[in-house]
Amino acid sequence: MKYKSHLISILLLFVISNTFAQKANILSTDKLKNFVTEFNASDDEAVVNFVPNAQSFEWLSQNIPLFECPDSVIQKVYYYRWWALRKHLKQTPDGFIFTEFITKVNHAGKHNAVSSALGHHIYEGRWLRNQQYINEYTSFWLDVDPKHTVQRFHGFSSWIDDAVYNRYLVNLDKAFIEKNLLTLEADYRKWEVEKQLPNQLFYQFDVKDAMEESISGGRKDKNIRPTINSYMYGNAKALVAMAKLAQNDTLAQKYEAKAIELRKLTIDNLWDQKASFFKVKLEKTNGFSDAREAIGFIPWYFNLPDDKANVAKAWNQLIDTTGFKAPWGLTTAERRHPLFRTHGSGHGCEWDGPLWPYATTQTLKGLSNLLTNYKNHGAMNAQVFYDELHKYANSHQMNGKLYLGEYQDEKNGEWLKGDNPRSKFYNHSSFADLIINDLVGLKPRADNVLEIKPLISEKQWDWFCLDNVFYHGKNLTILWDKTGKKYGKGKGFMAFVDGKQIAKAKKLKELKASL
Repeated sequence: MKYKSHLISILLLFVISNTFAQKANILSTDKLKNFVTEFNASDDEAVVNFVPNAQSFEWLSQNIPLFECPDSVIQKVYYYRWWALRKHLKQTPDGFIFTEFITKVNHAGKHNAVSSALGHHIYEGRWLRNQQYINEYTSFWLDVDPKHTVQRFHGFSSWIDDAVYNRYLVNLDKAFIEKNLLTLEADYRKWEVEKQLPNQLFYQFDVKDAMEESISGGRKDKNIRPTINSYMYGNAKALVAMAKLAQNDTLAQKYEAKAIELRKLTIDNLWDQKASFFKVKLEKTNGFSDAREAIGFIPWYFNLPDDKANVAKAWNQLIDTTGFKAPWGLTTAERRHPLFRTHGSGHGCEWDGPLWPYATTQTLKGLSNLLTNYKNHGAMNAQVFYDELHKYANSHQMNGKLYLGEYQDEKNGEWLKGDNPRSKFYNHSSFADLIINDLVGLKPRADNVLEIKPLISEKQWDWFCLDNVFYHGKNLTILWDKTGKKYGKGKGFMAFVDGKQIAKAKKLKELKASL
C-alpha cells in the first residue's frame, strides 16, 4: 500500500509539473510537431502498440525533453529516436514494457520482451516525464519473468542495477529503490551462481552478451569477457549506493568488498599490456584473444580502469583507421585484424566488425566518462566525441530516409539485414541519453547540486537549448547562446529551474549550482 500511494503521488506530480513546465519552457513544441508529422507521413505503421502515430505528438510533448541545436542531423535524429522508442511501448496485463523488436521473434519471452538492451532502455527512459512506464518495465523483469517456466531475463548479460541507480539520480524515487533492493541483490547472487568462475571472474558466451559471431567469442566458449565483468562491477557499485540509500550497512559493506575485488581482478586479468587494451581471456588457452574489440572500451562505461596515461592510450584506437574508425562509424572489432568481417554464418548477426548502435552507445558513453571523469585522455577530446556522435546520428538512414536497424556495413552504411520487418525501429541502443547526459552534459546527482559538464565546443555551436527536463521533481532548462540573440536571455551558458535562472557562465564550460 505504501508503494501504491507513492506511485499515485508521482502520477499527480507528473500532471502538475507538466502543466507548469509548459508555462516555464523556452522552447515550443512546434519543431517537435513538424518532425512528428514528417515521421508519421513516411511510416506505414505496420505495428501499433500503446501510442499510435496519430497520438504520438501528444504523448511525446507530454513526456520528453525538448532539444534544439544547429546540427540538423543530430537535431532530427534526437526526435526520431524518441518517436521510434514510443512505438515499442506496450501495455500488457503485467504492466507496461518496452519491446526490442517491433515484430514477434522466437527468442523473446512473454509479450515479445527481450532483455539484452534493458540497460539502454532504462538509461534512455529515465528522461521520460512519466516514470510509470520504466517502473513497470523494470518490475516486469524483476518480478514477472522469474515466475515463468522458461525465464528470459538471464538470457543476456545485464547492467540493470547500474541503470536503476542512475535512473534514481534523475527522479530521486527512493521508494522504488527500497522496494526492489533485495530483489536486485538476489539477482546479483544468481549471476554469481550461474556465471562466476572459481577465480571470481565472470564468463559469458558471446551470444549471451548479445554479441554473437565475434572474433574472440563462441556460443559455447566460457571466455572471461570485459562485458559481463564490467557490468557486474557496475552492478556491485550501484548496489552499494542503493544499500546506503536504504540504510542497509551490511549489504553496502558486502558489495563494496565485491566491487573492489572485481575491479582489481578485471584490471589484473583482462588488461593486455602489450596491446594496451582490455581483451577477452580465452577458456581454451587461458591467454588473451589476439583481437581488439569494442567491448574493450566498456570498462570506462562504469569508470572501472585506472586513470593512467598508458591505460588511456587504448582510446587512441578510436581514431585509427586500422583500429575502429570507419567512414560510417565505430566498428565492433579492429579493422586490421585478419578475421574482420569474416563471420557471416547464416545466423543473421555478426559482431566481428560491423557497426552496431548497441556498441556505439556503449563506446560513446565510455568516451564521455573518460573525458569528464579522468585526467588522462590519450588522444581523445570533445571534438572526437562530437564527430563520432554526429556519424552515429547520420547512420540512421536507408535509401535517403530515416531508418534504425540492427547492424551496418562500416564503409557504405548498408543495413546488413536489409529492410527486414523485425529490424525496423530496432530498440537495441540509446541516443537521446547521449545528447542529454553526455553532449549537453547533465550529470545526475543524489544531492541538491546541479552539475553540467558539456562536451560541445563553443567553436562548434553558437547556440543550443535543452528544455523541459524533469529532474529532481523540477523543470530544468540548459541553454547556450553565444551572442544572446537566439533566445533573448543574454549571452552565455545558462541553467534555469522552473523558469528561474540559477547559474550562468560567459563561456561554454562546466556549470554548478544549488537547485
